[in-house]
Amino acid sequence: MDTKKISDGTCPVGRGLARVGDAWSMLILRDASLGLTRFDEFQRSLGIAPNILTRRLAALVGDGLLERRRYSAHPPRDDYVLTACGRDYLPILSALGAWGARHFGEGGVTRLVEAGSGRTIDPVVVDRATGRPLDEIDLRTVLPTGTV
Repeated sequence: MDTKKISDGTCPVGRGLARVGDAWSMLILRDASLGLTRFDEFQRSLGIAPNILTRRLAALVGDGLLERRRYSAHPPRDDYVLTACGRDYLPILSALGAWGARHFGEGGVTRLVEAGSGRTIDPVVVDRATGRPLDEIDLRTVLPTGTV
């Protein structure tokens, strides 16, 4: 697969998947949303090999979803924190989690709650203009005029 072609292509789905389309990246972002910031925390939580974690963190930093912040000079150690771009991805991740729970088994170790009240949230994707859930709308994907 030509990932360069996908990441630089005209399809926004392809461009997004090129950045966060692998399971490790999504799980790292999930853990970052839970407050994990350090390499060893991600490694312990995910059981991921250090070389793979190093590559995924570097890619997420390079693509602007995480920011690296130095917390120790000797030895050099960094925190990895969500950027605005990374935080914008969290509703997508929440919707993916709700879809997974709905179709492949309820329950799990996490749930989405409103910070102020603690009320459990059932995420859905809606049309911004009308507020209607997309799964209630007869949708079609179309290409822009003049594209093949």
